[in-house]
Amino acid sequence: MAEADTAPAIKGSAAAAVLLMLFDEDEAAQILSRLEPDEVRQLGYAMYDVADVQVEEVNEALDHFVTKAKKRTTIGYGASRHIRGAMTKALGEERAETILARITPPTRSTQLEMLKWMDAKEVASLIEAEHPQIMAIVLAHLEAPIAADVLQLLPAEYQEEIVYRIATLGPVSNEALDDLEQLLLRGSTSKKQGAASQRGGTVEAAAIMNNVRKENEQRIMKAVAKRDKMIAQTIEEEMFVFDNLIDMDDKNMGTLMRTIDSSVLVVALKGANEMLKGKIFGSMSARAAQAIADEIEERGPIRLAEVIEAQKLIIATARRMADAGTIMLGGKGNDFV
Repeated sequence: MAEADTAPAIKGSAAAAVLLMLFDEDEAAQILSRLEPDEVRQLGYAMYDVADVQVEEVNEALDHFVTKAKKRTTIGYGASRHIRGAMTKALGEERAETILARITPPTRSTQLEMLKWMDAKEVASLIEAEHPQIMAIVLAHLEAPIAADVLQLLPAEYQEEIVYRIATLGPVSNEALDDLEQLLLRGSTSKKQGAASQRGGTVEAAAIMNNVRKENEQRIMKAVAKRDKMIAQTIEEEMFVFDNLIDMDDKNMGTLMRTIDSSVLVVALKGANEMLKGKIFGSMSARAAQAIADEIEERGPIRLAEVIEAQKLIIATARRMADAGTIMLGGKGNDFV
C-alpha cells in the first residue's frame, strides 16, 4: 500500500496515451488525425510505455483528464462545423449559406502540410531536380531546423540562390501552390480558392541559416552578399539579435560587457527581458550590476527607437569581437574547433 501511495501520478503524454487506449480504433484515429506529427510520435511512444498500466493508474489518468476538462470549453474545437450547424438551424439552409458566404474566413486546404511528415532526405530528393524558386517555396514552408537540413542536402551550387530567393520571397500565388501540391501528390489536380500565401522573407531565411553548419553558413552568406549586400546584411541582422546574447557563457559575456559604455547598456536593457538582464548582470561584479540596475530604474520612459538602436550597437560590437576571435557568441552547439 505504501508503494502505491508514493508512486508518481500518471500525467502528461502518458495520461493522454492511457485515454487514447480506452477508445476504439476509429475513435482513436479521429483524435490522432488532429495532431501534429511530433505529437503523434510522442503519443505513439507513450502508448507503448503504458500498455501494461494498472487499473489504479487508469483511474488516475481519468481523474487528471476530468480535472483539466472542467477548466476548458469546446470553443475552438470543430468551431466551423458548430457555427454552420447553429446558423442553419436558426436561419434555414438558404439564408445560412448566404450569411456564411459573407462571414467565413477564406481558407485553403493545402497538401503542403504533408511536408511536415517527411524527413529532410525525402524532401531533398523530391525537389532536387526542380527550379530554385520551387526549392525556396518548399523550404519556406518547413520548420527552420528541417529546412536547414534540406538546404544542406541540395546541390551546393544552388544553396546561395535558394537562400536569396527565400529572403526575397513575396506572396505565393495559388497557381504556384497548386503546382507544388501536384509535385507532392504526383497527380493531384484539384483547384483551390483563397488568398495568396505569404511565406519566406529575411526573417525566415535567417531562421534557416541559424540552423546551418558554420562552414556552410559562411560560404552561403558570402555568396548572398556578392549578389545583394543589403539582403545579406539584413539576414545577418536577423540571425543574431539582442535576445540571442543569452546563449553566451559568463566569460564571453563579461568580455563583451567590458567594452560597452554604461550609458548604451542602460538604454539597451530598458527593453530587455528579465532572464537576459540577469544573465548580463551575472557577468559583472555585484557593484557594477547594481549601478546599472539603479540607473535603469532612475531613467524615465525611453523611446523604443532609442532602445533598438542601443541594442544594435551592442550586437554590432559582439559581431566584430566574434569575427576577431575575441569572444564566442554561442548558440550553435555543433561548432567546435
